[in-house]
Amino acid sequence: MSPTPVTTSLPTAPAGYSWEATDEQVAERYGVPLDRIVRFDLNTSPAPPDLVDRILAAGRFETSLSEYPPSDYRRLVAAAAGRYGVEPDELVVGAGADEILDLVAKAFLPAGGVAVIPTPSYAMYRVLSEQRSATVRAVPRLDADRGYAIDLAATAQAVRDADLVWLCSPNNPTALPEPDGTIAELLARLLEVAGTAGRTAPVCCLDEAYAEFVGTSLATLRTVYPRLVIVRTLSKAYALAGLRVGFAIAARPVIAAMEPYRPPGSVSTVSVTIATEALLDPAILEANLARVATERDRLAAALRELGWRPGPSVTNFLLVDLGDAERAAAAAEGLLRHGLVPRTFPAFHPLAHHLRLTVRSAEEDDRLLAAVARIQTDSREGET
Repeated sequence: MSPTPVTTSLPTAPAGYSWEATDEQVAERYGVPLDRIVRFDLNTSPAPPDLVDRILAAGRFETSLSEYPPSDYRRLVAAAAGRYGVEPDELVVGAGADEILDLVAKAFLPAGGVAVIPTPSYAMYRVLSEQRSATVRAVPRLDADRGYAIDLAATAQAVRDADLVWLCSPNNPTALPEPDGTIAELLARLLEVAGTAGRTAPVCCLDEAYAEFVGTSLATLRTVYPRLVIVRTLSKAYALAGLRVGFAIAARPVIAAMEPYRPPGSVSTVSVTIATEALLDPAILEANLARVATERDRLAAALRELGWRPGPSVTNFLLVDLGDAERAAAAAEGLLRHGLVPRTFPAFHPLAHHLRLTVRSAEEDDRLLAAVARIQTDSREGET
């Protein structure tokens, strides 16, 4: 088997997110110039909108750089409320979706509590749950032929005494949304079970980091399931991951329960200024969505022509089935030798035979395709 791609995680470290190798680590190990490293592992966009350069050039931000931004992020909250169609007091701002997820865990998952995760999904849900000393119940999703959808019956059974349910649609890393009506049906079952048992229904955190790519949100379900938290971000569809701006959307009592855990000033005044203007300009979102959709289809078709098997995707990334874990590891090693960093999965993961690849610019994707062609040629030569 090829060497395992470098990661920054240590087996003796506390529960934490396992990153792929940094640009510097890849450059040092494989002898690739630093400026030739391309991240296909982070689900980010190749370039931010032009708005960023204009605001940075003007140098006029929410406050002076020597001062903190307004503690209530008032203009940003108003812009987000308008964009998402909610009331300002139904929002909490955080440093990216990850801080919002952390606030949810702190507010609603007690030590010794129970968290339910339809699996596979975003690794941070387990990390945050275990850091809260909670028990994690991982419920396997349905198979690839059924779109990795939530197993409704099994999930409803698992949450009978749970404190928190982590949901994600479109789901990372499977790149697909839940089938229409699935989450609404799950929430209805949870309310029914809680009512029968005479207990409070669990908080459900629905991560909609990729919702813009499908053009729909389930935020309206907060009116029928009062303990629903929706998570949104500017990192993906808005191409502003470096700003670290995310939001929680929920009924006012749920937001009030989260607010005491929000750190003061975690979002910079530069981020607040740019994010506010981005939310007020729908053309920014529309342009990136169109670019991603076109390039995603081109990249997926080209990978199939080369013999790789990307699954269907509605997001800005592809989940590619390499057949087995050994071949996936070898393919990852081959890409790294070209300075291209894929997202890999550990041997025990249900997607260990896959790689996840971000849809980047046409030029960067062409580099990826050239590397895949070389990997395929080397593989065939090695079999003869």
